[in-house]
Amino acid sequence: MENEENTNDITTSEDLVSLNDSTGIKISEDVVAVIAGVAASEVPGVCAMSGGLGITEVFGKKNMAKGIKADVTEKETKIYVNIIVEYGVRIPDIAYEIQNRVKKAVESMTGLKVSEVNIHVQGVNVISKEKAPEEKDIDII
Repeated sequence: MENEENTNDITTSEDLVSLNDSTGIKISEDVVAVIAGVAASEVPGVCAMSGGLGITEVFGKKNMAKGIKADVTEKETKIYVNIIVEYGVRIPDIAYEIQNRVKKAVESMTGLKVSEVNIHVQGVNVISKEKAPEEKDIDII
């Protein structure tokens, strides 16, 4: 018997893109949006994703693609993220962290090259749940 070569080599993101092209696999824009939404929402200082009320939210499900738009081509994608930040955070730092996390997550999970991650800050949350004024008990004499 002949010795068989081990074909369990690790593939890189470049290999995955070529696999996508050769096998005819197309990754949906919705899939990329969900991956980007999860990655962006995990960044400290992001209060919420900004977007309209979707039909899934009406039924009580959380829409992980809320506030995300992805333009996917054969080999690359552009991602647009709309966020609301907490009051007091440094916005450029938050935006940079979102760009890094989204790019890393999408490229590692899909094999697509992320050419752009555009951050749009839609608002600032000035009332935090922790800092909301509490009701005080008033003694009536």
